[in-house]
Amino acid sequence: MSSLSTATLEAAGFTPAEAARRLEQFALVDRAWTDFSPARLPTLAYHVPGRIEVLGKHTDYAGGRSLVAATEQGLVVKALPRTDRTIRVVDAVSREMRSLVMSPDLVAPRGDWSNYPATVARRFAADFGPLCGADIVFASDLPFAAGVSSSSAIVVAMAMVLIDGNELASQPPYLANIVDQEALGGYLGAVENGRPFGTLGSSAGVGTMGGSQDQTAILCSRENALTQYRFDPVVLEGTVAWPEGWVFAIGVSGVVAEKTGNAIEHYNGLARLTARLARVAQTVSEGRYSTLGSALMDWPEGPGAIADRLKGLGLVERESLERRLTQLTAECRTIIPGVVAALARRDFGAVGTLVAASQQAAEFGLGNQIAETRALVELAGQHGAVAASAFGAGFGGSVWAMIDRANADRFVREWRHSYLERFPEHGKTAQVVLTRPGLPATRLHR
Repeated sequence: MSSLSTATLEAAGFTPAEAARRLEQFALVDRAWTDFSPARLPTLAYHVPGRIEVLGKHTDYAGGRSLVAATEQGLVVKALPRTDRTIRVVDAVSREMRSLVMSPDLVAPRGDWSNYPATVARRFAADFGPLCGADIVFASDLPFAAGVSSSSAIVVAMAMVLIDGNELASQPPYLANIVDQEALGGYLGAVENGRPFGTLGSSAGVGTMGGSQDQTAILCSRENALTQYRFDPVVLEGTVAWPEGWVFAIGVSGVVAEKTGNAIEHYNGLARLTARLARVAQTVSEGRYSTLGSALMDWPEGPGAIADRLKGLGLVERESLERRLTQLTAECRTIIPGVVAALARRDFGAVGTLVAASQQAAEFGLGNQIAETRALVELAGQHGAVAASAFGAGFGGSVWAMIDRANADRFVREWRHSYLERFPEHGKTAQVVLTRPGLPATRLHR
């Protein structure tokens, strides 16, 4: 069925090894497509990666900054636009199919992966009027609910199919609000969190009060580089080249960090705490700064002025707000710029020190670490990683480690073995994935 080849994928920017691995995933899609829709062939094909939040722990929805990269792993997608409003989505690995009808009143089922395509379908129907649906088949080699944004990758994939299938990028409501890929990342963040975007109104999201880091990283990351963004609105601040000969090892803890699972209340609790700080920042700055992040990064006196205002609060509330303020200020003002500068001069010792400070700040200011992620960070250092950090929403998920590619096989073997010695109950779900900073979401021409 597929006319995609290693030459096609290498021309799109994939390494030979990754081109071969993507083709294996597309073969799964082709087999599933033949079983579910043998009479109609797909016309659209995409690669949609996951993302690594190198730094930027709970910063995006505060209007802060992050340092991100796309993974080489991701979703491969084939689709065929329909002439009606029906969307059929098939997971080629599990062979599960979900069918829905695009409508502003569509109910998205929480706790099921169909929550994500349904959320996109509902919001697009509300924002852009009656649209045609599509038949979509995808395969993923991303670890699920592990902090690498497998769910946001589904959101981005769905959006790309609907945008292309309905030629939305040439229509006035789209053009008025989504002027580039960064704006699309911001909009898809609003799709997930349910907030308005530009002239486009609010709608129910997936259930989390998040930002747009994941969607922006998936859409806009640079190959072989780390990309620095600030948010609300999304603004590219710069890139730094990824050092040759080094890779990320992603240690998946085996503890589910699903946004629609048990961690959602913890996640949203941090968002509410941040919103409280944002209101304080608005008051003390007399409305000069539109977000908490801008008050902290653009106003030299901002952190001190906000901290002074907190002194009048009760002890318990004040301490939780002060811890979050300290963490957010350090991450945005010191740690992220410091790591970018250290990578540019290849000072890996400084990278390790600053990343350790970010991990410690997450423990202190976010309270989102668990025994498994703490152990993965500690053990990564013991086995030779120059830096390691938990990432994503927390309360489970994964840890990235920066390692020398030449020692990758040994590191992966020893890291996983020592982790499972401590947590043997995760033997079936813990894994280690290797990746360099990969390509952003890409439409592939057949």
